[in-house]
Amino acid sequence: MKTFENYLHSLDDETHRQKLSDLFNFIDSEFPDLDKRIAWNQPMYTDHDTFIIGFSVSKNHISVAPKKVELRQFKKEIKENNYDFLKEIFKIKKSQPINKELIRDLVAFNIEDKKDCKTFWRE
Repeated sequence: MKTFENYLHSLDDETHRQKLSDLFNFIDSEFPDLDKRIAWNQPMYTDHDTFIIGFSVSKNHISVAPKKVELRQFKKEIKENNYDFLKEIFKIKKSQPINKELIRDLVAFNIEDKKDCKTFWRE
């Protein structure tokens, strides 16, 4: 898979496809300078070749992977949305809306926090 569009077309579930399409369009409009890539069969956004946020889909949820630092920073907001909070990701159930403002805040935080990062993953 080479593009987000190919990734979306590979999803069998229309609900997931539409939710992610809307989310990607939102992120693209809020952060037009971010790069997109598919790695480990997952769509992710990067900035100056450093990881910003990634997503994956399973049958009943969308996983959001901003990394541990952001999860700790936004733990309260994630839990207030009743998203399942795990060690390195949080899960948005298929039946739940995606809080785009929360995603925007996570992305903005990570861009600022990693502005001087020279590696893909935070050291």
